[in-house]
Amino acid sequence: MISREICQRVLHKAVSTGADYAEIFAENTVNHSIRMIASKVDAINDAVVAGASVRVYKGLRSVMASTIDTSEAGLLRCAEQAAEALGQGSAQIDIVLKERLFGDIHPIKIVPSSMSNKEKIGVLKEAYFAAREYDPCISQVSGTLLDVDHNILIASTEGLYAQDRQIRTRMAISAVAEVNGESQTGSCSPGRRMGMEMFDTIDPKGIGLKAAKQAVIMAGAGYCPAGVMPVAIGNGFGGVIFHEACGHSLEASAVAYGQSQFTGKLGQKIANEKVTAIDDGTIPNAWGSINIDDEGTPAQKNVLIEKGVLKSYMIDKFNGRRMGMASTGSSRRQSYAYTPTSRMTNTYIAAGDDKNEDIIASMEYGLFAKQMGGGSVNPTTGEFNFAVNEGYIVRNGKICEPVRGASLVGKGSDVIMNIDMVGSDLDMGQGMCGSSSGSIPTNVGQPMIRVSSITVGGR
Repeated sequence: MISREICQRVLHKAVSTGADYAEIFAENTVNHSIRMIASKVDAINDAVVAGASVRVYKGLRSVMASTIDTSEAGLLRCAEQAAEALGQGSAQIDIVLKERLFGDIHPIKIVPSSMSNKEKIGVLKEAYFAAREYDPCISQVSGTLLDVDHNILIASTEGLYAQDRQIRTRMAISAVAEVNGESQTGSCSPGRRMGMEMFDTIDPKGIGLKAAKQAVIMAGAGYCPAGVMPVAIGNGFGGVIFHEACGHSLEASAVAYGQSQFTGKLGQKIANEKVTAIDDGTIPNAWGSINIDDEGTPAQKNVLIEKGVLKSYMIDKFNGRRMGMASTGSSRRQSYAYTPTSRMTNTYIAAGDDKNEDIIASMEYGLFAKQMGGGSVNPTTGEFNFAVNEGYIVRNGKICEPVRGASLVGKGSDVIMNIDMVGSDLDMGQGMCGSSSGSIPTNVGQPMIRVSSITVGGR
């Protein structure tokens, strides 16, 4: 995208007022989406994001400037703006950029842009009509097929000059069912760091059927009773509860400023010994995986919690300065227009030894949260509130009637202490995580787990 020679001149300009570090981040991203509603294609969209940013550090101060003009003149102006904002001074940094090839651990077989819209629409229709025709009570279906081709370049005063190409594909189906005048929605939205070969392993029809089945079940369900009770949380997207309630509190963006419930607790027991939690950006072709992070640090497998003991945080370069710790390959950003910071990639509770049937059998009365929804959390306190998209009452060790309107309310540090059973059926779910550096693709995951006691909101 930008030659090494130009990057070197821009970096020299960036450190001209005394910065001790500077970096360039450039990108060219193409987002392509097809949407269906009312049994027909409603929209086909292409969106291009292209530009660059220059970021400078001086001690614990950081300034970033961005531009859509990636000519040498435009980049030099951008670097000058960042340098002037940082302050007055001078610097003598010898900058020699050397290209690094980190390799690609996420091979792509079918680049989505090589397929016609007609072929893509055919795949989307398979999922759409599988949902639409599942049951007469399905009143509405919407579907989207998204592919992203994200190309980045990173150059820094540490001598780094590297590029990466990230291709991702995702399908999302949402179905609405009406039963006795009551409407409920079901959804399914798998994604991978893959091209269109994703649908060789994920059946489009299965995506539609899963969304429709959930809608029908929930439309015919009664309301969940409220109270404090044991809860079994299903695998896959159930991991969102750890992601939100604890994961954000383990990011350096919170830890470095003492705004995390887990600040200063490395080496301490913070969870039940059944809990081992990992953030791993190296899982081949996983939705949240990377080759390098957005500061050019190679992806890593970071064990955050091991048998209940806090082992590591997720750290970016800048916050690592404040903490006196090295980057863990966790710096991410939505685009060049956002300042990068520590973020999750593929974050999950590792598989345990308990059997799912034993987890359910252990509950005299409680809730089985088969499919979790969205929620919110305060990373400083760890207090959260999550919706349950598909839930069932557990009575005398058996899964009984479906219930809707359930939510889980609690505090992250309490919940991970109360996870007392962990199954072996580890799976992942896909989402977009929003934070100060924008919206980024992340995987959440876990096997089935049991929380011995948690507040369930309902009626």
